[in-house]
Amino acid sequence: MAHILIVEARFYDHLNDMLLAGARAAIEAAGHSHETITVPGALELPGAIVLAEDTQRFDAYVALGVVIRGETYHFEIVSNESARGIMALTMDGIPIGNGVLTTEDEAQAVRRADPAQFDKGGGAAEAAIAMLALKQRL
Repeated sequence: MAHILIVEARFYDHLNDMLLAGARAAIEAAGHSHETITVPGALELPGAIVLAEDTQRFDAYVALGVVIRGETYHFEIVSNESARGIMALTMDGIPIGNGVLTTEDEAQAVRRADPAQFDKGGGAAEAAIAMLALKQRL
């Protein structure tokens, strides 16, 4: 049984609740345990994963958050840099499922976050579990 850390950038409570529900359900369905921590925003996700990895308490990670396009360039910075940071950690061999939604509007985010629709939180947890299995097999 693996112990998985869900790291959530909590900004939109109702959307994050759906992402968390999907991730937790997927982890529990696979027979694993989990903990959840919250960071201020998507840019802090990679840093929190590094801090958690240093504790050697977790086998894999699920990064969750929602970034909705606004009127400024900030959307691109947050979207690109959070994804880049998460990808850099996966290249270091850390099993991470990236469940950070980057959408044009809230309606798109709801469809993707809702476990009854696209269930991107559950998908991110399943990706983390799959990468952990691959790491263990190799």
